[in-house]
Amino acid sequence: MKTEYVIIGNSVAGVNCIEGIREEDKEGNITVISEEELYNYSRPLISYYLSGRVAKDSLAFRSMDFYRDNRVKLLLNTRAERIDTGRKQVITDKGRIRFDKLLISTGGKPFIPEIEGLSEDIQGVFTFMTLSDAEHIKSYIEQNNIKKGVILGGGLIGIKCAEGLVEKDIQVSIIEMADRLLSTTLDKQGAELIEKALKEKKQCEVITQDTIRRIESKKNALFKVILSSGREIETSLLVVAVGVKPDIQVIKDTPIMYNKGIIVDEYMRTNISETYAAGDVAEGKDMITEKYSVIAIWPVAARQGKVAGMNMAGGNVIYDGLFPMNSIDIAGVPVISFGITNPLKVDRYEIIKRIDDNCYKKIVLERNRIVGCIFIGRIERSGIFLGLIRNKIEVSNFKDELLGDDFGLLVLPAEYRKHITVGEGIEV
Repeated sequence: MKTEYVIIGNSVAGVNCIEGIREEDKEGNITVISEEELYNYSRPLISYYLSGRVAKDSLAFRSMDFYRDNRVKLLLNTRAERIDTGRKQVITDKGRIRFDKLLISTGGKPFIPEIEGLSEDIQGVFTFMTLSDAEHIKSYIEQNNIKKGVILGGGLIGIKCAEGLVEKDIQVSIIEMADRLLSTTLDKQGAELIEKALKEKKQCEVITQDTIRRIESKKNALFKVILSSGREIETSLLVVAVGVKPDIQVIKDTPIMYNKGIIVDEYMRTNISETYAAGDVAEGKDMITEKYSVIAIWPVAARQGKVAGMNMAGGNVIYDGLFPMNSIDIAGVPVISFGITNPLKVDRYEIIKRIDDNCYKKIVLERNRIVGCIFIGRIERSGIFLGLIRNKIEVSNFKDELLGDDFGLLVLPAEYRKHITVGEGIEV
């Protein structure tokens, strides 16, 4: 009898789960439930779609033949409302779907802070999480001839949205409560380089240590934001990008355990038999801290989805944990960060830095092992550092060379060089 696999969510974790299942089980039936209308798309590219640099039909990361070739029943425009774990059914807005094995990969949803005057009825206020969000913003700009916008939130989502707007010749003010942009990823020195690059665009203003206290509207349309500092900014466009939280609504009123996200073990299993979770909704292992946390990034979602799929189909694959990592380009400046970049208990860590000519390198070490890096401007050979973190390589013999322009494979221990050239390999 064929196994009935059901996947809630059709982004990177869900797609990789399909591939994982098919590596182990060629015959089982796979049903994917997606609230969105597209086959799939790369969410990191929606800012380029907003700006007009990338067409909508170029956003897919798997071809339209992918679902046919893997014999997947894809239910688009279908919302999973709850899970009946006893009967093994997913209740959607269009009916019930039975499963033998279930993956929950519902991703994240934007966090909306309490702001005086804000309501769903006011036109001109958006989030920026999905392609649908980008389409709504794009349409609103064109219909209303928008020339000025405000972004609430100086994290990755807010900055990429700001870039997309600037490329559409819109003047943007980024408002961030912390003392710097990308506060969870960069330190003060690194953030200053990014702020400088954004400000040089002349159409991008950065306001830190402030937030929106109140918004004002006329005829249900936004026209002004008032900051905690008292400053007022007239605008018809506000994008709220202060953070993302796991979308766990579908497991409410079920026995599936969750903290910030759905708690999973090293096989991506939840506490309920035959029920798995992966991606931005899952709380899995961070291999550096060895604690369980939600790491809402594309590579983690991909790996978790693949491991979950293989194990759902009878495999025995362990998810050994990944760690926070980002590789982005902001205002023409390449930025890469890995792991622990802003340690709170500084006495436990050694920090070495180099800054010159708009280039910044920072390495965080714990007991002579790299646990975090920031590279801005010059990011060549950063893949080597990713491998050193992942493989927990002791670097005391070449620590003084880590920040040098000539640092590369030849500096590494011979046995490790052999591993990365004939073993799994890393990007260099």
